[in-house]
Amino acid sequence: MSRNEWPLYEVFVRGKRGLNHVHVGSLRAADDEMAVHHARDLYTRRNEGVSIWVVKASEITASSPDEKDPFFAPSGDKVYRHPTFYDIPDNVPHM
Repeated sequence: MSRNEWPLYEVFVRGKRGLNHVHVGSLRAADDEMAVHHARDLYTRRNEGVSIWVVKASEITASSPDEKDPFFAPSGDKVYRHPTFYDIPDNVPHM
């Protein structure tokens, strides 16, 4: 398999403990282990990260920014998702 045929990986790095992983770029590698090693060499050379995730780009399924409004709009037709019909006991604070 030539380098041009290696799968594309998306790289996510967590900068500090407790923070979220953030997408930092892409790379091609022959396998998962090589992808992690290359990601470490490319994206954490100066100790910028404490954790790396690599994911084959072909394995990622995501919503499109064009779908933002209809995809994330609240569903008014599913009243069971809205807790408006529950009686909250008097002894439950902060509700």
